[in-house]
Amino acid sequence: MTDPGNDALHAERHRAVASRDARFDGQFVTAVHSTGIYCRPSCPARTPKVTGVTFYRTSAAAHLAGFRACKRCLPEATPGSPEWDLREDVAGRAMRLVLDGVVERDGVPGLAARVGYSERQLNRILTAELGAGPKALSRAHRAQTARTLLTSSDLPVADVAFAAGFASVRQFNDTVREVFAVTPTELRARRTLQPVADGALHVHLPARAPFDVQGLLDWHALHALPGLEQVTLAPTGRVTAYGRLLDLPGGAAHVTVSAAAAEGAGPGAVRHTTGIDLRVRVADLSDLPTLVARMRSFFDLDADPVAVDTVLGTVPALADVVARVPGIRLPGAVDPHETLFRTLIGQQVSVAAARTAQTRLVAALGRPVSPALLDGGLLFPDAATIAERGREVLRGPTARVDTIIRVAAALADGSLVVDGGQSLDDLRSGLLGVKGIGPWTADYVALRVRHHPDVFLHSDLAVRNGAQELGLPGTARELSLWSEQVAPWRSYLTMHCWRPVIDRAIAAGAAAHASVPVALRKEER
Repeated sequence: MTDPGNDALHAERHRAVASRDARFDGQFVTAVHSTGIYCRPSCPARTPKVTGVTFYRTSAAAHLAGFRACKRCLPEATPGSPEWDLREDVAGRAMRLVLDGVVERDGVPGLAARVGYSERQLNRILTAELGAGPKALSRAHRAQTARTLLTSSDLPVADVAFAAGFASVRQFNDTVREVFAVTPTELRARRTLQPVADGALHVHLPARAPFDVQGLLDWHALHALPGLEQVTLAPTGRVTAYGRLLDLPGGAAHVTVSAAAAEGAGPGAVRHTTGIDLRVRVADLSDLPTLVARMRSFFDLDADPVAVDTVLGTVPALADVVARVPGIRLPGAVDPHETLFRTLIGQQVSVAAARTAQTRLVAALGRPVSPALLDGGLLFPDAATIAERGREVLRGPTARVDTIIRVAAALADGSLVVDGGQSLDDLRSGLLGVKGIGPWTADYVALRVRHHPDVFLHSDLAVRNGAQELGLPGTARELSLWSEQVAPWRSYLTMHCWRPVIDRAIAAGAAAHASVPVALRKEER
């Protein structure tokens, strides 16, 4: 909720509403006192008076205050807030876990345990910071998932209830009517994707414009492992779709991602931003919200590209590259442990060599999935399996193999924790406490797993080479000092420096057999 004493923030948000600035959609909602509804900032309705509104950080807080979602602008039909990637406090950590479905799976006690607070303390902190406790935030998240599935998927309405995490169809119906003031069937009438008879579930996920989706498709394709990931290429050689298997709490799943074009949402409605379209198969429908949350992170859909590009673009040396690639995004992680192992295996070698070693590991130790999900598909092996059998498969320097086995054992027994709910400091310190893991690995994993926007990999040789192409300082120390002027968006600077490497590999037709060196840094021991 807007602090009543913070008149400047209230006025700033009202100006955003008056300008119908879609950049702020998902970052806060506007509760209108006279109508009892809350809207997204870009709602096309008449702008209310500055004294007639209250701004809330979350829709859950607006629900608790007695407001209902606007039928015209559907405030839940937006990208999420980039605030949760930036925030390092308990509220930010808890929100990342809520969005991943921890409350639905483990309840509030499980969430409290993950962030290291009692249930009472956590409820007090979230209510003070976000205007709603964990149960209300989880309920709002379920409602948002339900809206997404009703309006952009072909899943039967009854199945949507359970896929969104509701305990019963009645609870689902009551919540949708309470939050949106319409029935699930009426929401379904707004569906933007038409059913496709291919046996998969189709879901559209929006992103704020501009959105460099091609850059992420190319990135993931360049690192794809046979059996685990799949790449679809156009005749021109550009990547048009990327697919992969995921190991979710209820079982395996498969998702294929392609770019979605902007489309209108009917007369007078807010124009949808671009985003991605998912084609999904899951073993357990209750895993769908978790899958959606992880794909949002994997493609950085909740980023604020205008804020990022504004800071980077005002630096003369970066103006041209930002104009050339607006809306650049960070590659996330669908499985923190997998990302860590792939990072360790890929140290000091080319992409081709890393993929060869990683593919060997998946082929030898990966768990097969049902042919209904993917014929011949294999999940990335878990930590316990790598700890037990990794030495049978892993090749390379003994020190590196020892580090991988040490990490696997620590992850398996819980003495090392690596997940997106941690603070940046906790994640880095935990990794650096393991013999054989150095600063580059800790920072790279933080960029991918924690999805932190302000990590600059100045010691990476590929980053330094890319920086030199952009006319930036060439030494690691000079580059690190230079990068401070674009904080808190240095992760996106990292991506701009990496971009020439990715573009050359794709242009050379190297999406399947890359030989471009990355992660080229000093030996970490």
